[in-house]
Amino acid sequence: MNNEINRINQVLPNIAGDTKTQVIQQWMRTVIGRLAHCKDEHHKLLKEATTLLELALWKANLDNNEQLEIEGVRTTRGRLKRARKESCVTSGASTVIKNVLPFLALKS
Repeated sequence: MNNEINRINQVLPNIAGDTKTQVIQQWMRTVIGRLAHCKDEHHKLLKEATTLLELALWKANLDNNEQLEIEGVRTTRGRLKRARKESCVTSGASTVIKNVLPFLALKS
């Protein structure tokens, strides 16, 4: 990306005066297009990281709850399923993600 930004400094001195405006406009479109692509890629990675963080928090919460249940209490599959769903909702992932995302998001 830096090479593309600096390219105009090498190209511009060798261009005739009447076409400099067109060359600069084309260069600007190229740079803006690449920046948009980088922002899109960042957004995709941010979305993936958010999902992974949420799943990791849920898993950690499940592991913690399962250790508490090992103490001899027998549970049914339905009860276990409900507990997993409830754990997903109450894992605290939404709070953590809400506070982590501002540090990862690009400034506009």
